[in-house]
Formats: sequence, structure tokens, C-alpha cells
Amino acid sequence: MIDQEIIRAQLGNVLTDATLSGLPNHYKGKVRDTYRLDDGRLIIIATDRQSAFDVNLAAVPFKGQVLTQTARYWFDATREICANHVIEYPDPNVVVCKNLDMLPVEMVVRDYMTGSTNTSIWPMYEQGKRAMYGVTFPDGLVKNQKLRQTIFTPTTKAAQGEHDAPITPAEIVEQGLLSQARWDQLAELSLAVFARGRELAAERGLILVDTKFEFGLDETDAVCLADEILTPDSSRYWINETYEECMAAGRNPDGLDKEFLRLWVSERCDPYKDPIPDIPEDTLVEFSQRYIRLYETVTRQEFSAETSGESMLERIRKNLAGYF
Repeated sequence: MIDQEIIRAQLGNVLTDATLSGLPNHYKGKVRDTYRLDDGRLIIIATDRQSAFDVNLAAVPFKGQVLTQTARYWFDATREICANHVIEYPDPNVVVCKNLDMLPVEMVVRDYMTGSTNTSIWPMYEQGKRAMYGVTFPDGLVKNQKLRQTIFTPTTKAAQGEHDAPITPAEIVEQGLLSQARWDQLAELSLAVFARGRELAAERGLILVDTKFEFGLDETDAVCLADEILTPDSSRYWINETYEECMAAGRNPDGLDKEFLRLWVSERCDPYKDPIPDIPEDTLVEFSQRYIRLYETVTRQEFSAETSGESMLERIRKNLAGYF
């Protein structure tokens, strides 16, 4: 595991702006900067920006590298289940990929009654709701317990600065967002990829709690996985060894994902109504360590930290020289 002092030293060399003059059609998302090349390919740069509650909160050392390399592992591990958008990885923070026709629904798959955002099932359940996302839940459930079966809680994809919105599978079809056949196809693929992730995570002592998938259509109208898959930004992972102990003590399970920061914020304010406080450096260092631990646990590889002293943007520019 990487030393805390290495992470702390990187606080001054985080990647928050991936603007590269000379590359066309720049779009800045919550976490990633995208360039659409004239030949149709995309260059996607994962920054160290940390988004939660649909706003950017801070910058986390090595976060963009962890996301890109964790997603790389999972794209490789699931390519026989579903094609993906990847063409190549010219830099630890960068993927060059197909420019897909993105489908307008996020496929959220869940095995546990949990969450802290306004589209998560636990906050709604705690408020008394029992019918959500086309699923009816029984009374008596407690936070973080396993559900009787894997469920879908899809959302519409929000524009930047707006919030994702809950929707049921029936509404997706009724509103013409997807045909029934397309929904059925995405549901089958999502369950299969989730099952592979759950299986491999369990072999590594982790519980894959939930995740979201985004899909698009390539030039042949084939469905492809896009964006990122099974990363600590898009998924929850708990440590299996301490799960029962945490449940018995009424504590949140020990996790290696974005929920750590969501809970830190939620304990201090209502993130949808109040100003979000500045996040201390110690918290950001611990958060980075959790992401790196997740990467190393999942991939069974030691994290290779880029600490040459060169700015990350200059390194990326050099590695992308052939694209200018």
C-alpha cells in the first residue's frame, strides 16, 4: 500500500483541469474531460476532481489514475459478456475509445438496502416509501442488509449541474426512452456483468454492493459498455470480513468507495440544501488510500504512483502527442 506521505505530497499536483489546447471539441464533465476527434474517436481524461451529490467537492490524489486503471481491469474481465468502448490506454489517466450513441438511462443494480443520495433506496425507505423503481419492499428492513434478490433502480441521465431522476422500467418504455426489447437486453447484460463483478470481488474478500452501468450503441448498432465500470466512483464495495460485525454494532460497513466521502459530508450538512464544508487534507489522504486499496485488492497488482514531479497535465500531453 502506498505511503500516506506520498499521497500527501501529491496534494499539490492533483489534476483538476485537463484542458489541452490543440485537441478538438472539449467537454468538461464532473470528473472527466472529453475530446471528440475528427475521426469520431473520443479521448477521455479522468481527473482527480471528486464529485458527490452532483457537485464537485475537492481533488483527491491519484484518483483519476485509480478510476482509469480499475475500469481497465473490469473492461478486460467482462469483455466476453459485453463489448465495451475501449480502443487503447495511452496514459494512466486516459482512455481512447469509440464515440457511442449513448442510451439515455443509467442501469443501477443493487444487492443491498443502502445509500445516502436522494436516488438511493435507503433514504427513501427510511422516509416510509415502500414502492420504488417498480419494486415493492417489505416493512422491517434495516440499513445495509442484503436484499432477497438483485434489483434494478434505474435513473435518467442528468445534464451537468442537475440531478439524476428515479424512474421505473415500465416508465422507461412508456416514455419511449428505450424499447421493451432494448430494456430487456440492457437488463440481461447488466445482471451478467454485475454477477461477474460480484464473483471476482468475493474471491478478493469484498462485497460488491451496487453499481451503475452506462451503455451506448456503436457504428454497427451493437450495445457497448461505456464510461467506467465497477470503479469506487460508480460502485459500493464493502469488506466482507467485517460486514457482520459492523451490522451487529449498528455501524456502516467498512467500505472502499465514494460512500466514505458522502457520509463525511452528510454528517455535517444537508448536501442538497446547505453549503458543503471544505474537506480536510487528512480526510482526502484517507480517501485516496481507500481508492488505492480498492484498486490493489481488485486487480491484485501494486499501485504504480506517478510521482516524477512533472505536472500531470504535461505528462498526459506528452503521452497524447500522436493525437495533436
